[in-house]
Amino acid sequence: MTLLGNFALWTALLVGVWTAVVGFSGRWHGNPGLTVSVTRSVYALFGVMLVAAASLWAGLINHDFNIEYVASYTSRNLPGYFIVSAFWAGQKGSLLFWAVVLSSFAALAQWLTSARYKALLPYVAAVTSSVVVFFIAVMLFAANPFARLAFTPPDGNGLNPQLQNIGMVIHPPMLYLGYISITIPFAFAVAALLSRRLDTGWIQAIRKWTIMSWLFLSIGITLGMWWAYVELGWGGYWAWDPVENASLLPWLTMSAFLHSVMIQEKRGMLKRWNMGLIFGSFLLSIFGTFITRSGIIASVHSFTQSSVGYFFLAFLLGTCVLSYTLLYTRWDRLEADVQLESMLSREAAFLFNNLLFVGIAFSVLWGTLFPILSEAVRGTKISVGPPFFNKVNVPLGLALLLLTGIGPLIAWRKASAANLKRQFIWPVITGLATVAALLAFGVRGLAPMMAFGLAGFVTGTLTQEFLRGTGARHRMYEESYPLAFARLVARNRRRYGGYIVHAGMVIYFAAFAGMYFRVEQEATLKPGESVEVRSAFGHLYRFTHLGVSQFEQLNRVVTQASVQVTKDGKPLGVVNSEKRQHFSEPAPGVRQKSFEPSTEVGIRSTLQEDLYIVYAGSVAGTEEAVYRFTLNPLVIWVWIGGVVLVIGGLITMWPGGTVPGATRRTQPGYEVQLAGSGAAE
Repeated sequence: MTLLGNFALWTALLVGVWTAVVGFSGRWHGNPGLTVSVTRSVYALFGVMLVAAASLWAGLINHDFNIEYVASYTSRNLPGYFIVSAFWAGQKGSLLFWAVVLSSFAALAQWLTSARYKALLPYVAAVTSSVVVFFIAVMLFAANPFARLAFTPPDGNGLNPQLQNIGMVIHPPMLYLGYISITIPFAFAVAALLSRRLDTGWIQAIRKWTIMSWLFLSIGITLGMWWAYVELGWGGYWAWDPVENASLLPWLTMSAFLHSVMIQEKRGMLKRWNMGLIFGSFLLSIFGTFITRSGIIASVHSFTQSSVGYFFLAFLLGTCVLSYTLLYTRWDRLEADVQLESMLSREAAFLFNNLLFVGIAFSVLWGTLFPILSEAVRGTKISVGPPFFNKVNVPLGLALLLLTGIGPLIAWRKASAANLKRQFIWPVITGLATVAALLAFGVRGLAPMMAFGLAGFVTGTLTQEFLRGTGARHRMYEESYPLAFARLVARNRRRYGGYIVHAGMVIYFAAFAGMYFRVEQEATLKPGESVEVRSAFGHLYRFTHLGVSQFEQLNRVVTQASVQVTKDGKPLGVVNSEKRQHFSEPAPGVRQKSFEPSTEVGIRSTLQEDLYIVYAGSVAGTEEAVYRFTLNPLVIWVWIGGVVLVIGGLITMWPGGTVPGATRRTQPGYEVQLAGSGAAE
């Protein structure tokens, strides 16, 4: 299968180069046959890459340990469902996964894009094929997934224990899909510049692609947070790790684009800014791939040091220069149709929203790159930790949350005093009532109080928008309130799906603020001994150590410590935490340790807080155990917020129409509600 895989890669390289050369040359202009040939080449590229992927799958499934990649990331006793994640667990496999998925997205873009934008498609094909060619070249010349060993070992090394988690079967593909799909909007942006078709057509062509990319990134980031929380055992879900930051960066710029593009559609403004955001998002996706593959940063998420990083650095710099040079040559054609009329307008709110998103992205990028820059300049690597990121980004994040509530309340062009008063009164009351309630319950701390208060304000805004829209439909069409609500969302999916996304973000912020009240205690306990910990909600937990046991399970030896838990004197049951030593079995009855011991956290979740128990080890081989007990408030709401956000994103993407007479269309892709919030007009 390795011969077939290598042949497929070389064939794909030739097909991709031909498509890129013909597409960029423009020889297809006036030649329908050549245009069709370019499109078919994109389909052929996808087909050949599928053959390459199937070849690697065959090696993984059949345990062909003569393939270096298979021997490095699988073993005979590895559970079957983790063989799936082995495909992208290593650097070489993840490069192949990226190229295969991108070729599939490129084919879908050619197939699904409306004929109205057919003049852009050959350029789109050229851009996507060029990126695929880059990944293929990296594989062929630096990181070939089909490289063979000089001998065939009896067993492989197995998969890193930290990757043997169901979250790692889903998290990396979701994140990769988010990274990869950004290439399609980038390709359309380049095509619009090359063809000089700089109206809103290219934006309409990529609307669902941009939402899909943002949605995949959101899912990937949230699943990554969940994996870190349940698998790494440090008690949290976000540590401003460089690879975490790398995934956050394109999410921030794509979020900015999804907001600012509405101004271009509605008012013909921010054309240059939007083009720059698309270019920046693509470059940040490549940047994230670069830092995880170059070995220049230390992270539990990154691959080992490799020459592959130099390929990505060259591609990143080259693409940056070419992209922004192309943008500069079309600068005059991207002049805004109108100017900002008032700072009290929805346009201004979206503009400030964008500045905050980009400001957060810049601070995260600077903090991530600072150790690299300090080592290059001073010869000493100076790390930037969570205190820096929190000090800069918490105020910016709170300001962003405030604008999330303000934006829907302000009219386009210029808001009147009467409009502002009518729109803001109930959201402001809701926010103040939230703060008053928290003070009454004894909650203190400026940052969490601001977060909860602003969350209340935004909740008031969103509730008001839904109530007014539902009430308007109820009056106009005499529908029941549930039916009016459902049809309101169904017929205005872009707007109200966005509001549901905002609701998910509100839940995120409230959950993040809850970690301010985290309680942690370490204890060394003999069997029968107990320790008490009081949570931020006033509950008294008692943890009693029951003992330590050892047993074999699947491909590991498990040392398990058990704790009896009571809450305010009421038993909650037994919670277990484990130390796991994984092994491979190169011959029957012969075992060898394959990795350092890993920790499995004991977690019990409620809507209020999580019990988070980590067994750190035993004292001198006895049953006396060392524990870390943590009470994390509101953690489950992080995952709930993620679900709400995904639902909102899917609603926004889902194809839908409008109710006759209920909406009118102003510009392509933008709807204005006739009966609803006054700020919509």
